[in-house]
Amino acid sequence: MTQRPEDLVELLPGADRFLAREEAVAGDPARRQGLVLVHDVAGDFDAASAGAMAGSHLLAGLPHEVIARFDADALVDYRAHRPRITFSGDRYETFLAPQIQLYAVEDDAGTPFLLLHGAEPDYQWERFVAAVIQLVERLGVTSVLALQAIPMPVPHTRPVTVTAHATRRALIAQYPVYWGEMRIPGSVAALLEIRLGEAGVDALGVAAHVPHYLSQATYPAASLTLVEHLEQLTGLHVPTESLREAAEAHRTEVDEQIARSTENTAVVAALEQQYDAFTTARENSDLLSTEGAVPTAEEIGAEFERFLADQDRKHPRGGE
Repeated sequence: MTQRPEDLVELLPGADRFLAREEAVAGDPARRQGLVLVHDVAGDFDAASAGAMAGSHLLAGLPHEVIARFDADALVDYRAHRPRITFSGDRYETFLAPQIQLYAVEDDAGTPFLLLHGAEPDYQWERFVAAVIQLVERLGVTSVLALQAIPMPVPHTRPVTVTAHATRRALIAQYPVYWGEMRIPGSVAALLEIRLGEAGVDALGVAAHVPHYLSQATYPAASLTLVEHLEQLTGLHVPTESLREAAEAHRTEVDEQIARSTENTAVVAALEQQYDAFTTARENSDLLSTEGAVPTAEEIGAEFERFLADQDRKHPRGGE
């Protein structure tokens, strides 16, 4: 029996206003709502959970409602990402199931946008992507922005750098191209961008560079950078103060921990030297937080492989 993409998602009453508006302008692309869809379903390609933290920050600071739910039970491998269950005394009490939800959010200026937030699907990538694209078409979305993070050989003592990518170069014209072709493990976010481009929908994203020695922890500085670039690329107005405070407090903690080891101090100093040398070479650039040391494609690939290997060790897949 053929499984339709739309069977993966349940539309809730909150979606009605977007559906009705889009139906009213059917056949007139110039009158479409022009909604932005932001997503952070990066999964293992979200070092330090920076993208997920950015999405959670948006929900914590802005008015929102759930307008659609995906069937996470059909999409997520529970053995690879075991949900939390509360055990109390002599019984199991609660089960925290994974979620993949679409939110309608309003920025600080009252402008609506959508946020796809939750676990990255392990299964049925093409069907999931097709379901998202159907929602894009039905709800009036005209651009899609991905938030994610990758481990890189950069120091925590310098501004967070980013890699930008898009279906059309014009969408990220102000961002430099750092490297050429390389083959990396796939992700749902990457597949979604490819398929959106094929469907003629503008899709872009920013990946924050997380110091490789912090990629398994939290790193609010990367989440802050993602939110700042979201504002720059979309024109949305979103709060940043709490993330900024968290980043400053975290920086102090990491500085104290690094200072306890001469070996760690030497590693950070070497990364600083590399970063500063490249920044000096690009001192005329005024691009927001993108002036940094550029590792080679081989170094990037090595960091990816190490990070994903660590993820596999933390979340072994049952039956393998």
